[in-house]
Amino acid sequence: MENNNLSKHQYFYSVGLSYKKADAEIRGKFSLDALAKTRLLEQAKEEGIESLIVTSTCNRTEIYGFAEHPFQLIKLICENSQGSVEAFQKVGFVYKNQEAINHMFRVGTGLDSQILGDFEIISQIKTSFSQSKSLGLASNFMERLVNAVIQASKKIKTDTEISSGATSVSFASVQYIMKNVEDIGNKNILLFGTGKIGRNTCENLVKHTKNEHITLINRTKDKAEKLAGKLNLIVKDYSELHLELQKADVVVVATGAQNPTVDKAILNLKKPLLILDLSIPKNVNEDVQELDGVTLIHMDYLSQLTDETLENRKKHIPAAEAIIEEIKEEFNVWTKGRKFAPTIHALKEKLNAIKTSELNFQSKKIADFNEEQAEIISARIIQKITTQFANHLKDDDTMVDESIEWIEKVFKIGLAAK
Repeated sequence: MENNNLSKHQYFYSVGLSYKKADAEIRGKFSLDALAKTRLLEQAKEEGIESLIVTSTCNRTEIYGFAEHPFQLIKLICENSQGSVEAFQKVGFVYKNQEAINHMFRVGTGLDSQILGDFEIISQIKTSFSQSKSLGLASNFMERLVNAVIQASKKIKTDTEISSGATSVSFASVQYIMKNVEDIGNKNILLFGTGKIGRNTCENLVKHTKNEHITLINRTKDKAEKLAGKLNLIVKDYSELHLELQKADVVVVATGAQNPTVDKAILNLKKPLLILDLSIPKNVNEDVQELDGVTLIHMDYLSQLTDETLENRKKHIPAAEAIIEEIKEEFNVWTKGRKFAPTIHALKEKLNAIKTSELNFQSKKIADFNEEQAEIISARIIQKITTQFANHLKDDDTMVDESIEWIEKVFKIGLAAK
């Protein structure tokens, strides 16, 4: 019972920050690359945290995990990123127990995404869980919760139209370019960075602009060549970036660099230039706006562009929420049973100890004492008593924590550990 008692002081938290209160610059400071995530998990293990997962995307950095106090988790984020505790206090959030569970369901099903119905985050949650599990940082509770969120995500995707229509940051960027650049089919477009957003943007550019003057540059040239091969585009070396910037009418920057790679000094312009920075952290220095003819658009602005597709998606929120409630209820029933199971088990052991002591006493006092019959009768009585308590704890109106405490107090279960 000692471990069970200890767990009472551990709470399930979700801590982090997202696009809702933190702008791109702040999110960039708190972002965690693959190495930082690994360091964070290893530090958590060293500090005695038994179960947590961490996600970091362009729109959010979050930890879901068990701790005595949320600061233990906030500290992990701050010490493994460029963010500070002071900054976190201004823009961060802390959800506890049921609120934290609710939050994970909304995030994993796209209801909390910057673009409603964007399901990309669920793959991040899956990957994060796998990494935590490989390091021994995923409890049964966490595994069950992540699986429930995945189940809800799949069902919402299948049974509703909340993710219907083409809308994403990459699609919004192409829409912006087409609305704001005349004769886009004949303009020179440079795409710098071929990660996931870069690839999606590139595919949308080819599909919607019919432009044959798109050039790709990536630090790792073979990645750019792989994408260019599929779409029949031009690839240039990273060393030629400054030259290609001069030729371009439109530049889309979508790299994973931690510091700006495009700034005022690298630009030697002879014509207007539209730059779209789709990177988190920002990869285009704000000083480019000091140059005449330069327009800089960032991801946050593009994410605010709502169209008919997004408006239509909102109609499906109630159906998605109903699915979440259904699956969450199943998870909560499992959690409730898991919570009181150790107490019922301990109660049964306590009653069995009382029974054994009493049968030993009576067998010495009563002549011809039928111990076998007494054993059968008392075992049935114990089963009925523990079933009665279990049914009480299962009841929706029962305050489980208080009832468990009362049972443990009355039957002196685990008091020695307190």
